[in-house]
Amino acid sequence: MIKNQDAVRVIDSKRNGALFVPTMNANNVHFGLPTVTTDQKHDLPVSGAMGKASSLALGLALAQPDKKVFCLDGDGSLLMNLGALVTMSNKAPKNLYHFLFNNGVYAVTGGQPIPGSGQTDWENMAKAAGYASVFSFDNLEDLTTSMDEVLASVGPVFIHLEVEPEVENTPVQFRTRPSRTVQQAFRELPETLGVR
Repeated sequence: MIKNQDAVRVIDSKRNGALFVPTMNANNVHFGLPTVTTDQKHDLPVSGAMGKASSLALGLALAQPDKKVFCLDGDGSLLMNLGALVTMSNKAPKNLYHFLFNNGVYAVTGGQPIPGSGQTDWENMAKAAGYASVFSFDNLEDLTTSMDEVLASVGPVFIHLEVEPEVENTPVQFRTRPSRTVQQAFRELPETLGVR
């Protein structure tokens, strides 16, 4: 299995100006962004909208076809919005890369098990939905050495990552807050993209 932060770090190292749409674990200060991001102005965190990162990433990919969009999704989040798999495949944005961080638990809310964890075949679901390419990684070395191949693939691309469950047990009011809010990211996005 891959450590969550290590996966985010590898993806971030290959972003080259791509937009990040992280949710839940990938957006947790302790497990991923913004701790390891190198281009925060291109991060659009949606931690308060569980299940919707994929839909937002799809909209951005369609609106910005010349810019790569990386959705950093969680298994619990995607489970809440499975229809997004078919919608993304149907719209077929060539610039969309959907990374699924599969840890089998709701890590940000205390570690409750995800329904169907260990039984759900995410790769075959993505293939059946119509993704152009599907990859799966369960170790950091393979992810690191394959990122160029992944990003050379025409989207929509689904990348399944088996990550270690790292549970956030700190009460919400005592958690470390990111330095940049979702509202701030949305306000700054038009300027970042050069859109008026």
